[in-house]
Amino acid sequence: MSASPEPKHCRSCGRRIEWRKKWERNWGEIAYCSDACRSRKIRPVDRELEQWLLDRLGSAPSGRGVDPADAGLALDPRNASDLRKPARNAARRLVNRGLAEMGQRGVVVDPSTAKGEVSLRAVR
Repeated sequence: MSASPEPKHCRSCGRRIEWRKKWERNWGEIAYCSDACRSRKIRPVDRELEQWLLDRLGSAPSGRGVDPADAGLALDPRNASDLRKPARNAARRLVNRGLAEMGQRGVVVDPSTAKGEVSLRAVR
């Protein structure tokens, strides 16, 4: 295999998985970016976060973004800080499925490399 195949996205966190030579024989089986994501997988709360974000995107005014951190706050106000990372992961998975765009200061960004506060908006 001379050229690297199309990159994949982690099923758990939604980050891009870059092809590595050592995975050449089993690239089709690679589904997670790390052992931590492999052990965590997708939990029911992750699906709830995704659904909350989709619902908010559907009802948001055109061009307005939704902060993924708000999903954790809405689902469990007492433990919202524990849900910040899972909410961001849910937002990445939605972007990877083509259901949303992730942006910072009005510019669409790559969800795998974006740092800091982001917003999620419906695909234009």
